[in-house]
Amino acid sequence: MTPEIAAAAQSSTLLGRLPKDALDRMMDCATRREYSNGETIFLQGEPATAIFMVIQGAVKLFRISPGGAEAVVTILGESRSFGEAVALRKGSYPVSAAAIADTSLLQIDGARLRRQILEDPNLGLNLLTSSYVHLQGLVEQIEQLKARSGVQRLAEFLIELAAGEDVGPSDTTTKLTLPYNKTLIAGQLGLQPESLSRAFARLREFGVRIDGYYAQIDDLDRLREIAQQDKGQPWMR
Repeated sequence: MTPEIAAAAQSSTLLGRLPKDALDRMMDCATRREYSNGETIFLQGEPATAIFMVIQGAVKLFRISPGGAEAVVTILGESRSFGEAVALRKGSYPVSAAAIADTSLLQIDGARLRRQILEDPNLGLNLLTSSYVHLQGLVEQIEQLKARSGVQRLAEFLIELAAGEDVGPSDTTTKLTLPYNKTLIAGQLGLQPESLSRAFARLREFGVRIDGYYAQIDDLDRLREIAQQDKGQPWMR
């Protein structure tokens, strides 16, 4: 296991709590895969043969409606995993997955992992514990979507982006590069693209300006206050 993969695994909700011997056995089932920006990883309805974890880059999970429209389910960044439940029960992928940047993934073979669990039930118990923690994280994510307005979700997204970037303030302004296009940002935040546009417009009066793939924020502390306010306030709806 390379240092890069080890660091991604240790910070992963799914793998980070596994004891070292259990993690080493998981890595015995794993292969590193490289995908170019826009490349398909798997398609909705295909047999779920593997679990994936993002080492570098980002992945879009999406569904295609019967009419051919694409609905973004979520965007996954480094250390995030996907395909766990369906791969372990030999189901089909309920979504499609595609790289939205040049991306490195850890691909864990589902059949080999199931065999290892049968040979060592403790591995299954450890993985179940980690999966429970992972599920808690997903529940918290759903709670955030329910409890936050679109404006607050966008404010939190920009705050987290600023925390993860070496933004380098210019006077009082924080300059950020948006990681992907607005359609994908909307999908990540659980918003329709038109709702995201309205949220950006609402934040303009609070010193947030968008120019293409760049965002300028006059006052991050003020943005943090907005993220924590009561979503029932009329201007946030």
